[in-house]
Amino acid sequence: MRNLDITTLRSFVAVSDYGGVTRAASALNLTQSAVSMQLKRLEELLGLTLLDRSNRKIGLTPSGEQMLTYARRLVELNDEVVGRLTNQVWEGEIAFGVPHDIIYPVIPRVLKQFNAAFPRVRVQLNSSFSSALIESYGSGDMDLILTTETIIGPGGETLTELPLKWYGALDGTAWKQRPLPLASCRNCMFRPDAIKRLEEAGIDWESAIDSQSDGAIEATVSADLAVTTVLEGSAPRHLELVPNASDLPELGSQKINLYGGRTPKNELVEQLAELVRQGFCASRPMVVNQS
Repeated sequence: MRNLDITTLRSFVAVSDYGGVTRAASALNLTQSAVSMQLKRLEELLGLTLLDRSNRKIGLTPSGEQMLTYARRLVELNDEVVGRLTNQVWEGEIAFGVPHDIIYPVIPRVLKQFNAAFPRVRVQLNSSFSSALIESYGSGDMDLILTTETIIGPGGETLTELPLKWYGALDGTAWKQRPLPLASCRNCMFRPDAIKRLEEAGIDWESAIDSQSDGAIEATVSADLAVTTVLEGSAPRHLELVPNASDLPELGSQKINLYGGRTPKNELVEQLAELVRQGFCASRPMVVNQS
């Protein structure tokens, strides 16, 4: 009987999430050699090659991709069991604010991990504009918030920086129209700079919708009635990048900032903040080797 070790599986998942042994080892507070040894032990136990080490960037083999699915489930189940049976003392509620456009793909995974570790702690997720979240945090209504900003305010920490891009409907043509139909919420922090860049580029534009609803904006754009601005990698599946051949101006980049993590109200907020940091520091999924 061959038994899988949770610590070894956790290292395998971490290498996948963080894109390599070095960052995985840092996240797990282990040495690189320890993580490498655990990966080797897992491959020997299964008699399979899980990682493709032929290139500079470690990739998953087809067997590795299949194993990753099982490894995630086993690690999550382990954490859920330990959390529910041993961490019953932790109770409470955390008010956590996140802008709508950066909830996916990181936040659902963070919430799942936190719930597994602290099942009796409720995370009240509030989705709003960065400006509103900053105001709520300043008044004490929020314990922890994420923002998208070009700068960073007092007490904040920048987790990553992402390019802001033009998005439209799948196979859409709204980006070709002049005046350019633009869809964005009234309080969207991306809107003023996007308009300024359009005007500097001499591109006429018009507002395609007047709404405070992100859902209404997405529906308008997905119907190919307008284009909008979204952080790269954060767009819904029914939207796609405007072709590079368009004459729309570059939009620069935005910082994703965390407030409340450096001076957390309690240990629970500190734990949630750390999971958020890890989530945004994780690199993109590794490439599967099809050879």
